[in-house]
Amino acid sequence: ADRWARRFNEPLPAFASGWMMVRQRAKQLGVELPLVISDHCDWPELTETIRELHPAEVWVTHGREEALVRWCQLQGIKAKPLHLVGYEDEGD
Repeated sequence: ADRWARRFNEPLPAFASGWMMVRQRAKQLGVELPLVISDHCDWPELTETIRELHPAEVWVTHGREEALVRWCQLQGIKAKPLHLVGYEDEGD
């Protein structure tokens, strides 16, 4: 329903979250393509995933950005925090 999204001819409502494992949640949100990807993980899982993927660059969106950016740098991986506008300010 977003004005920006209405520009696309055949949009496919998608949502990436660990909550998409719950089919009812996806249905309630009108999601046609539920992507079961959680944005929460423990440090060992996160660093193991980065090691396995060998990314050229990592963009950190939230959490302890400086810690993960530093860890990536020590591994020789380019990384930067994205500082999403309004993300951390939602509770203010």
